[in-house]
Amino acid sequence: MKQLTRYVTMVAIGACISASAIGQQIDKIINVKETKRIISFLASDEMKGRKTFSPEIDKAADFIAAEFKKAGLQSMEKNGSYLQSFAMISPKQKEASATVNGATFDVKNVIFISTQPSLNINQGSGYKSVSINSGDNISALVSEYATSKENLIVWIDTSFNKIFPRLTYFKRSMFKADNSIVLVLGSKADSYNFTVTQDVEEKKLANVVGYLPGKSKKDEYVIFSGHYDHIGIGKAVDGDSIYNGANDDAAGTTAVILLAKYFKALNNNERSIIFAAFTAEEVGGYGSRYFSQQLDPAKVMAMSNIEMIGTDSKWGKNSAYITGYEKTDMGKILQENLKGTGFTFHPDPYTEQQLFYRSDNATLARLGVPAHTISTSKMDIEPHYHKPSDHVETLDLENMAMIIKSIAISAKSIISGKDSPSRVNVSELR
Repeated sequence: MKQLTRYVTMVAIGACISASAIGQQIDKIINVKETKRIISFLASDEMKGRKTFSPEIDKAADFIAAEFKKAGLQSMEKNGSYLQSFAMISPKQKEASATVNGATFDVKNVIFISTQPSLNINQGSGYKSVSINSGDNISALVSEYATSKENLIVWIDTSFNKIFPRLTYFKRSMFKADNSIVLVLGSKADSYNFTVTQDVEEKKLANVVGYLPGKSKKDEYVIFSGHYDHIGIGKAVDGDSIYNGANDDAAGTTAVILLAKYFKALNNNERSIIFAAFTAEEVGGYGSRYFSQQLDPAKVMAMSNIEMIGTDSKWGKNSAYITGYEKTDMGKILQENLKGTGFTFHPDPYTEQQLFYRSDNATLARLGVPAHTISTSKMDIEPHYHKPSDHVETLDLENMAMIIKSIAISAKSIISGKDSPSRVNVSELR
């Protein structure tokens, strides 16, 4: 393994980076020692599984922010912080009523998506009415409307009556917003009145985001990301109740930190690079959803989201897979930059599990961005996935360091502005 690792490193550096000093630099920055130092802190028992909303996830965020500062990254926040803070709102409905065309309407067929404590809406309230008709892609349309900044009444054809109750998903946790959306199972009406009162709970969260401005293409962005939350403390297995989340996804967060240090040291990025550690992936992907809303998707040239790279892939060492490989040509570009290194990116072999839609790349991908997740996790037989046994000791840190180096090298032509991956065809997304 050591001989192969040395070969891959030297060939990759020789092929992709002409200066030998830079080749030494990648080994100095991305290596087993640094990989172990970072992941061991994030996945320690002290972090208690980094559960969303816990004090420990705040400690993890502070650690990542400190690493970004040491790396010399810039902040994207006006206050200069690496913490991209936001609030999640969880409304609990107390009372509601509805009338349509002067007649009482069953409130079970009305869903309020709002962070306001009370609403009283009628045809004179200035809300825009839109319709979802039989045969429409209801999931895509409701997702679009639910993230709209407009006040909307969405009239949904009764052919969706079985699906309608599931749409309460969109009101469980939301970002604080001034607008409101009302979903109504029924035909569009000229006269209506919808009222609701609800308790509103606000919870604070934060992504950790750092930035390297580009030289000639500053307004074009390349993103490296991973999520730093996990599932906390749960049911004990063999006396262990801390779900450390070393592979899921302290591994990806470690990669983001090391990539930040490497590209800052390289200091030759023509496009701007954003390094993001997302919160709340395990409870709905809220961190990446909020992050995505802060960007113009047309300016994001590529996103490599890194998830669970601490174990060997089904093809063995020096390999990984890319979710949604066929949706853009980004995978082919990355592989071309790795020509001669012995490292291979494969298409996702677990397509039945819909991994492309299940990780933090999904929000930007749905907006057309070539956004993919890189992973090695054997999703059909991974023995420690979401178990308290997901410890650092179960990982192959030498192979993991090589994967991070390969990710760095593979992105070279995109970061330089030479290559721009094709966009995701959003009309083909489910």
